[in-house]
Amino acid sequence: MDAIILQILNGLDKGSAYALIALGLTLIFGTLGVVNFAHGALFMLGSFCAVTLQRLLSLSFTVVDPTKKDFLGNPLKVDTPYVVDWFGDAAGNAIINWSVPLAILFAIPVMLFIGYAMERGLIKHFYKRPHADQILVTFGLAIVIQEIVKYFYGANPIPTPAPEVFKGSLDFGVMIGFAENTIIYPYWRLIYFVFSAVIVSAVFAFLRFTTFGMVVRAGMADRETVGLLGINIDKRFTIMFGMAAAVAGLAGVMYAPINSPNYHMGMDFLVLSFVVVVVGGMGSLPGAVLAGFLLGILESFASMNEVKSLIPGIDQIIIYLVAIIILLTRPRGLMGRKGVMEE
Repeated sequence: MDAIILQILNGLDKGSAYALIALGLTLIFGTLGVVNFAHGALFMLGSFCAVTLQRLLSLSFTVVDPTKKDFLGNPLKVDTPYVVDWFGDAAGNAIINWSVPLAILFAIPVMLFIGYAMERGLIKHFYKRPHADQILVTFGLAIVIQEIVKYFYGANPIPTPAPEVFKGSLDFGVMIGFAENTIIYPYWRLIYFVFSAVIVSAVFAFLRFTTFGMVVRAGMADRETVGLLGINIDKRFTIMFGMAAAVAGLAGVMYAPINSPNYHMGMDFLVLSFVVVVVGGMGSLPGAVLAGFLLGILESFASMNEVKSLIPGIDQIIIYLVAIIILLTRPRGLMGRKGVMEE
């Protein structure tokens, strides 16, 4: 039983990343009708926002510390981060230590701007083009972004640690009545799941309970009629593109301590996220979230040694196998709407 619970936790961890990326993808497709193959790159850029802020906060200058001596008795030169010099030792080191959570505040305006620039500079020219053209141009954009990141940050993964207080593990088994040390799970992975749930809830609440969100939902259902009411729906959809980019970026920021950022991590998640979107149903936000967590849990169970010994390689194909089965039985996906991509 403890192994099952552990795999469910692992699945929720993976599913959180899938759900957040797929949610952004579905927002873009549902509003603009664009198949955005650069969305994985936005997830990767979010991770590098965390890397960038950590490096900025770690910028230092060299001072001579007379209280410290080398083996010859000479005063040592010590690198002192600027934030430590400005805010004091305790506060400065705390800011550096909490660089990943602070990167959320840094990433939101950065990702909103990148999403806005991407939509206004490129995507808007492909609204009425075939989906194949959209896929080609956004996939090419993803490769360009990937190579730019590789040029500035290098090809190797960059460790981006979580705050010290969250580096340990929680004895989850004791909390639910099991013996000690039966279900040990990292704090940060649990935080990532909670963070994902908060972001997903915030997006749904925004779309459901705000006037802006209601107009967007109406535009998703009937863009032409909303435009005839004198509402600039295109402007609102551009803002939604920026929000979708921000959601992907925030997913990447918080994922940085789990998987050290590297230039190709966006591509690693991209294909899986599109499978999640298709399984959930093109244009369905609840479907994207549901499919993300469902496929994450199934992938986690398929990675168990007992399962892999029975069906070698099942962990590599389980998501695609489930996608085939679902699409054969429900061609529109779990919660897909009639008419989406059926013309």
